[in-house]
Amino acid sequence: MPTFPTLQRRTWLGAAALAISTLASTAALAQQPAYPTKPIKVVVPFAPGGATDVLARVLAEKMAAGLGQPLVVDNKPGAAGIIGTDAVAKAAPDGYTIVLGLSNSLLTNQFLYEKLPYDPQRDLALVYQIAIAPLVLVAHPSVPVANGPELLKYAAANKGKVAYGSYGTGAYPHLAGAYMSLTQNADMSHVAYRGEAPMVQDLIGGQIQMAYASALVAKPHIDAGKLKALGVTGERRMGILPNVPTLAEQGMTDEAYRVAGWLAFAAPAGTPPAILERLAAEVRKAVQLPDVAQRIAGMGFEAKASSPAEFKAAYMKERPVWERLIKQSGAKLD
Repeated sequence: MPTFPTLQRRTWLGAAALAISTLASTAALAQQPAYPTKPIKVVVPFAPGGATDVLARVLAEKMAAGLGQPLVVDNKPGAAGIIGTDAVAKAAPDGYTIVLGLSNSLLTNQFLYEKLPYDPQRDLALVYQIAIAPLVLVAHPSVPVANGPELLKYAAANKGKVAYGSYGTGAYPHLAGAYMSLTQNADMSHVAYRGEAPMVQDLIGGQIQMAYASALVAKPHIDAGKLKALGVTGERRMGILPNVPTLAEQGMTDEAYRVAGWLAFAAPAGTPPAILERLAAEVRKAVQLPDVAQRIAGMGFEAKASSPAEFKAAYMKERPVWERLIKQSGAKLD
């Protein structure tokens, strides 16, 4: 029987041990059930009936076909999306609980709230950025302006006389309005509402002079002449309002007017990458369906082609912009 030098024998034994370990791991993986094997819960951290909820239900129906399991929408509204998002952040990282949230619940709340119960970057895994959600800058017909730059001049010339609305402290309409007031030294008044609908109603009634609103809510009033569309946020015009130029096109190129909110899927941190990629692939297929794409465009949103890696890159690029806007606004909540 041949003998081997000690070093050679140890090398051989190490290689054998590695081979055995690899075979054992492969066998263990092969024994794991394919994902998914049961229904997937989609938490929407907002009330039923809103755009986020509608989109979640549309995507849930389409994704179920590819995943072979139903996706059950579970509304957990409250505290600017914090309650539902926190529930997902603390869920098991197995791919069976995900959240469809907005940029506020997944990004900006971390800069706005002193005691946020979750850390988006530590406790959540980004899955897919579904759509960009730009807003339209609208004004009451009595305001003698026709575009964004004219509004800036008007606000500056009427210091302390212009009021703008938002659907919550720290939401984009608040941040953009605060930035406008600060840069124009306009001393504009901020009025926070408990939702977009009452904000728009007060704007129509003349209680406030301007606001940033979703196209879905504002367009009927724009068409009826009850509101004036002055421009849209983000980098591209809205398909639902093709004749309204972006604020950037009008020379308002500050980052405050170029960013836009978004809707996205996230999962608990620690969810296996293979599951994140599987979910992302099914979202991508659903978003690309003609009827879904048409539904998204009809909401005034811009569908995205995304992935976990692309979403993370976009997230990290936007993060400092939102942080600066919130600091400039002075907004802070407990």
